Amino acid sequence: MNYNEIPKSELGKGSGIVLERCDTEHDLYWKMAIDVLETIEENNKKGEPTVMVVPYGPLGPYSRLVYLVNKYRVSLKNCVFINMDEYLTDDLEYIDIESPLSFRGGMNRIFYSLIDDELNVLPENRFFPEPGNEGKVMEIIEKYGKLDMAWGGVGINGHFAFNEPPEPGEECTNEEFRSRPTRCLPISRETKTINCFMNCGGDLDGIPKNCITVGMKEMFMAKKVRMCMPRDWNAGALRKILHGGETAAVPCSLFNSHPDAKLYAADVALTSPIPEIRIYNK
Repeated sequence: MNYNEIPKSELGKGSGIVLERCDTEHDLYWKMAIDVLETIEENNKKGEPTVMVVPYGPLGPYSRLVYLVNKYRVSLKNCVFINMDEYLTDDLEYIDIESPLSFRGGMNRIFYSLIDDELNVLPENRFFPEPGNEGKVMEIIEKYGKLDMAWGGVGINGHFAFNEPPEPGEECTNEEFRSRPTRCLPISRETKTINCFMNCGGDLDGIPKNCITVGMKEMFMAKKVRMCMPRDWNAGALRKILHGGETAAVPCSLFNSHPDAKLYAADVALTSPIPEIRIYNK
């Protein structure tokens, strides 16, 4: 059967990735936030640090985390947060932290500045991958001897962070793609298009051309991988990830071979992407 024809009720069956169905986008954000919080609480009880690769998007889990952490007084003092990625200039430097597109500035605005001081992640434990110092991410993981979780949204082309699939004509085996480390790279046309739709009013020139990303090599070191697909335009990639076989052309599909990978999906992302003409404003 064509994976686009699989009924909603059958999605996820036989996949190496656990599908967590969520009625709405908001339910997804709560479930993801609770998953993160439970991992932190478990480590706190054992007196161990929590080391995570975290996204800037989706943003929804962060407002829930802020609420849960502050209400239930969950300490993040022993957490190490490594953000997945950041936009770069044409010179492969960070974009200005004051830019509304900056993930570094965004993390401060939506998360760190809202957590009570006595509970917050220590400033020295907040990391971003650095152009020219790409090996720092692996050094952090090796320092703590573990990576508890890598979580974040899935791109329209099935990417995780900015791990863009190979370009047409580019030869890359699945194993080679899994081994790609933290690096700077151009952003794909598909990613630029969907990101400008969401963040720049459709201005294709508004999204930077380059980025830095934590690599799939580091992601596969995580004990838990958690993917979020909250929107209707996630539907096409979702079915490829769960049922299209492992392929570097759809990077998140490679997590089918990860021992603890889960995909949180809102109901709108579970619909079949079989083409239809939709008539608006009838």
